[in-house]
Amino acid sequence: MLPRRSRTPTTHDPARPLKLLIQRVSRSQVSVSGEVVGSIGHGYTVLVGVREGDTETDAVQLATRTVNLRVFADDDGRMNLDLLAVGGEVLAISQFTLYADTRKGNRPGFARAGDPAEAERLYEAYVRELRARLGPDRVATGAFGAAMSVEITNDGPVTIELTSD
Repeated sequence: MLPRRSRTPTTHDPARPLKLLIQRVSRSQVSVSGEVVGSIGHGYTVLVGVREGDTETDAVQLATRTVNLRVFADDDGRMNLDLLAVGGEVLAISQFTLYADTRKGNRPGFARAGDPAEAERLYEAYVRELRARLGPDRVATGAFGAAMSVEITNDGPVTIELTSD
């Protein structure tokens, strides 16, 4: 069961932008009710968090930055290559808990997470832009709003946070 989220609108807080948590992976997959709904080989697993006030421009900007992020090794072993250069894939998964507020007590609050309908629209805009840049066969997704099981084989490990600010 997913935690309940407050749907009380909040104002856009520049310190808490649309957020991605990107993990460089050798493989990754996501399942819903025991059925695999998305899987990739070499590339990124991207957890996508949307907050109130984010825009489609933010989603498109972050998709561009995701594709251009250079964290794959070149011939000298330096992080210098992007997804296009290595033929990498992306598994994008919605993740409202990236906006967990744990400043008070031990139970996280989610009032800063975006309204579910708007968050889904922006998540889809992010995925649409990734597919436009990489090709539809190189971008897999989870199921928005579902309880998902995610398997990640982190390569490195390399984990990078990207934000829209």
